[in-house]
Amino acid sequence: MKKERPNSHMINDADFDLFRQSIAGATEYKQDTVRFDKAPSKPKLNELASQTKQHQSEFYFSDEYIPDIDTHGTVNYVRPGADRYLAKQLRRGDIAPELILDLHGLNKDRAKEELAALIHACKKQHYYCACVVHGIGEHILKHKVPQYLVQHPDILAMHQAPLEYGGKGAVLILVDLPQSNEFRR
Repeated sequence: MKKERPNSHMINDADFDLFRQSIAGATEYKQDTVRFDKAPSKPKLNELASQTKQHQSEFYFSDEYIPDIDTHGTVNYVRPGADRYLAKQLRRGDIAPELILDLHGLNKDRAKEELAALIHACKKQHYYCACVVHGIGEHILKHKVPQYLVQHPDILAMHQAPLEYGGKGAVLILVDLPQSNEFRR
């Protein structure tokens, strides 16, 4: 059973008159809503990353420079001053790739961007060896990828990949990492 208080929810006339007297000089407030236009959107993170990749690929990789390497036979390159034994280690599969980049279906410009991103990722994550799968197809990327990689200053060595990593359709690369106390393979 509910107990009710007598006149607890009713306002008597004297209280109502007192309220009217206290607000006698007040005027109605007019709402002035201000609506701002959408703030100019900041460039998206993907767009910035794409611009950075494009800049890096344009800086390092030129289509006009043709290095003196044989891209029709077995691809083999060691940077001048580096140990020639590195190419032999790559050929035999002694050094396993820690990253694999598949360029199937990409054009030359997009492939340059992805190569620059791969080298950047290898340096950032301290990966010494990577595999670039370019495929055979029309032989466009098969010839261009080694030519691009030779131009990059951080590539120590490159060799056609062993069969288990792609054979004639791939190359293994060694990235020059900053010297550290870690053991290098």
